[in-house]
Amino acid sequence: MIGPRRIHLPVPPKTPQIPCPTGLKQRQYSTMKSTHTLHVQNATAMEETRDDSVDLVVTSPPYPMIAMWDEALSKADPAIATALEMGRGMEAFEAMHGILDKVWDELARVVRRGGFVAINMGDATRTIGGEFAIYPNHSRITMAMLKRGFTPLPEILWRKVSTAPNKFMGSGMLPAGAYVTQEHEYILLFRKGGKRVFKNGPEKELRKASAMFWEERNRWYSDTWSDVSGVRQEIGDKALRQRSAAYPLELPLRLILMYSAMGDTVLDPFSGTGTTMQAALATGRHSVSYEIDSGFSPLFDQRAKGAPALSRLIAHSRYEDHVRFVKERLAAGKTIKHTHGAWGLPVVTAQEKEMTLTVAVSVAKDGTGFCAEHAPYVPGQDAPKPTPLTETDDAPKKTKASQMALFT
Repeated sequence: MIGPRRIHLPVPPKTPQIPCPTGLKQRQYSTMKSTHTLHVQNATAMEETRDDSVDLVVTSPPYPMIAMWDEALSKADPAIATALEMGRGMEAFEAMHGILDKVWDELARVVRRGGFVAINMGDATRTIGGEFAIYPNHSRITMAMLKRGFTPLPEILWRKVSTAPNKFMGSGMLPAGAYVTQEHEYILLFRKGGKRVFKNGPEKELRKASAMFWEERNRWYSDTWSDVSGVRQEIGDKALRQRSAAYPLELPLRLILMYSAMGDTVLDPFSGTGTTMQAALATGRHSVSYEIDSGFSPLFDQRAKGAPALSRLIAHSRYEDHVRFVKERLAAGKTIKHTHGAWGLPVVTAQEKEMTLTVAVSVAKDGTGFCAEHAPYVPGQDAPKPTPLTETDDAPKKTKASQMALFT
């Protein structure tokens, strides 16, 4: 087997950096380092993040008009509580989005030209003042991003599977009185400015190394993801049958692999339990996270500690999935024209010949974040099973006090 090609990580201008401490565990083919910074503060003023320094934003903000967020959002703007009490749903809806708008203002500043923004968002259904209505969060955010100069791109719907036997909302079997269920969320996609340009040799080399398999491309670049599911939860009034999904690791993982290259910087202004950071760390990207609730900080430590095992599992799974794809394609009598330069493995396109699957060799705590060392995945190595944390099962429980402080 030919050894993996050595990759060198260029440091992009204005990339947030944490000096990597010495003494990190070394390994053959060790080629690049990444930094991961956590700011325990409000994302409406990201002063620590420089202008035009972010390549990709992946985030899932609070959903306006979902009852669990009423108290926190009303603390930031008392007019929200007044509007809800008076039965003025659309007024409360607009005021809630006014708070999120401050974060979108910051994204317009920190995202570099050609960079992408991916926002996971669900619409809300709710009865206000005796009237049932849907509050179109995804449409409101799209208009807000348009006003800030972002170009909207085709969105992705991902379905949240529910096992409830009576999922409909309304008057049973009688017509003209029931409503369809809300079982999907949106991944809203935007780009700042025109198409990204990879200017120099190192940037182009990292882009080639960050390629995905042909079959991954075909599955991921679809407007509907039915193979990713969240966790069903009851929120607020049970009669409204509202649901909120945990943020599955698969979502930020795919988005990072689709819209960034190794060495890029990924920002999450509503980082919660650190799932976006976890995906960035596992794939050789830098990350910057903002989270107002300090209670989540220990969970970031756990995610970072488990990153080496998780990254090996991700790389191993992607490689083995491709091996199965190759066997099935050849068994069906189809030809595969190209061969990966280092692995000797058939690949469908020439762009896959230089791709690299990266693993985190080691992670060290440093100040307000972590420094990781990465190396190319070596096919055939064992992939220990990590124990990934989920939003619902392992996240510290937020107190009312911490929720009240989210936007203050």
